Amino acid sequence: MGIIKLKNIRTYSYHGCLIEEGKIGSDYTVNLEVKTDLRKSSISDNLKDTVDYVLLNSIVVEEMAIRSDLLEHVAHRILTRIFEEIPEISRIIVAVSKLNPPIGGDVEAVTIEMEEYRS
Repeated sequence: MGIIKLKNIRTYSYHGCLIEEGKIGSDYTVNLEVKTDLRKSSISDNLKDTVDYVLLNSIVVEEMAIRSDLLEHVAHRILTRIFEEIPEISRIIVAVSKLNPPIGGDVEAVTIEMEEYRS
């Protein structure tokens, strides 16, 4: 088994409960960790024998482009889509961070993290 991590995928997205957030948007980062079997690809050196991290990145970027009120909803969509499209993955951890959130204080980021296992 093995782990593939994509760190600090940056997007400009329009999530949030406030009307202004849907209009002006904000900076976000997503961290993704997936568990899969890397033994075959470690021997074959062939992309078809592993999980393509370009596909993982594109799923994150596409889902971040769909507006949601809650970060939890975005994270759930990312988890669901990865499990649907990549059957070799057995576990996913996704963390979605809103940078400089409008919460009336000096807060660098708000992050939600979700972990799911293939059922």
